Amino acid sequence: MAQKPNILLIVSEDNGQHLSCYGDENIQTPNLDKLAQDGIRFENSHTTQAMCSPGRASILTGLYPHQNGQFGLATHKYALYDDFPNMQSLLKPTGYRTGMLGKLHVNPESLFPLDLWWNDPEYISFKNRNVFKTAEIAEDFMSASDEPFFLTVNFPDAHLPFIPQDAGVPKQPLKADDITTPPQSGIDTPRIREHATNYYNCLLRLDKGVGLILDKLEAMGKADNTFVIFTTDHGAQFSRGKMSIYEGGLRVPLIMRWPGHIASNQVRPELMSHIDILPTVLDAVGQKCPEGLPGKSALSLLKGKIKGRDYLFAEWCGGTAASYFPQRSVRNDQFKLIWNMLQDRPSHAAMWYSGAMPLAVQGAKKDEIAAADPVIREAYARFKNPPQFELYDLKNDPWEWVNLADQPEFAEIQNHLFQQLKNWQIETKDALRNPENLERLRKEHDEIAAQYYQNDEKGGSLNFEWSYADYLYEK
Repeated sequence: MAQKPNILLIVSEDNGQHLSCYGDENIQTPNLDKLAQDGIRFENSHTTQAMCSPGRASILTGLYPHQNGQFGLATHKYALYDDFPNMQSLLKPTGYRTGMLGKLHVNPESLFPLDLWWNDPEYISFKNRNVFKTAEIAEDFMSASDEPFFLTVNFPDAHLPFIPQDAGVPKQPLKADDITTPPQSGIDTPRIREHATNYYNCLLRLDKGVGLILDKLEAMGKADNTFVIFTTDHGAQFSRGKMSIYEGGLRVPLIMRWPGHIASNQVRPELMSHIDILPTVLDAVGQKCPEGLPGKSALSLLKGKIKGRDYLFAEWCGGTAASYFPQRSVRNDQFKLIWNMLQDRPSHAAMWYSGAMPLAVQGAKKDEIAAADPVIREAYARFKNPPQFELYDLKNDPWEWVNLADQPEFAEIQNHLFQQLKNWQIETKDALRNPENLERLRKEHDEIAAQYYQNDEKGGSLNFEWSYADYLYEK
């Protein structure tokens, strides 16, 4: 009987495809580049929602946020609807040792059976990012037994704050003259570039951390029988990135390596989603997927057993009660439609980035937006107060500057994509397809925001309980 493969899932934080293997010229990421050269890099990979907890919950459960209930931050008491199967609960009964380094950030934590959960804030946190210690802990776990392991390493880079150097990494931090700002921002001022510089320094440290762990794996002789997957939870925390439904928030790296099973030097164009990772892992270990999962196994795709998807879907709800702004999106290989489901409020994310909040200093400010080109200014105005529909030609406008919605020559495309979106809502039991549920969820968020978030963006008190599961969860 063939030995079961080890599974090493590496998940970074808050970074888009800003790696040299994806064509970013600002930095060199040799370790991730080598991982991609030894396996496969997906060009069009996306998260399901550009926020930490929802993205991670989709990776671990294989479900969209509206399906599993984790459509906001775990720290703000959003949680899974039910005890859905997850990677750890599915693999552990089959003989896998399960480990996690770094944060989980999905509620309830008790649903994830872990033999090791190392989350020491002195070494792996937003404040401290010691990749050497992280690699040591990973080595200890991977080498502890000959039994197959499933290890998840959740690096804190590149989450805020953008720390230029920690434990001597990177050895030579970049300077502002070395880089340009992420393209979804559309604004490249010295102030934003300074923040972007340290964002890229975080990615240099991430690359070093990945390399250290892969070197440990190689040294212990387990690399050939280990399926390595690298991705991130969502895009970078710059304007029109994290907390948005634009490509800057949704588009993420996805790299896989499995010697003898995945050919090297592959670059694939298929539309991939975080919901595909769980089916892929189960396919690798020869285990059947739970019924009803919407994702596709990348391994079956590579073997030609299944077709790639024609449409890719994503969503936004909010991170906290104060940031509620329901959106849905669908894209094909060229066009993307965004449905902004409420017209009674501006986008909290847009105001968050352009305001004076201490944690949003890397966003484009009002004066910088005002000094930008007219097309950029219009896009930022639309980010703040979006119309019901936005339609973009991603082949000719990859960062979504020009809205084509409601233009007669694109009416057929818009209507077709909207019908696909509605079909998807039915297929995945999106409760917000029902106007009564949409109104009820709006009311619950607004009431909690008014009572607990009025004077504190982070929530002056979290002494409340969500009831949305009672009316949204469709078993």
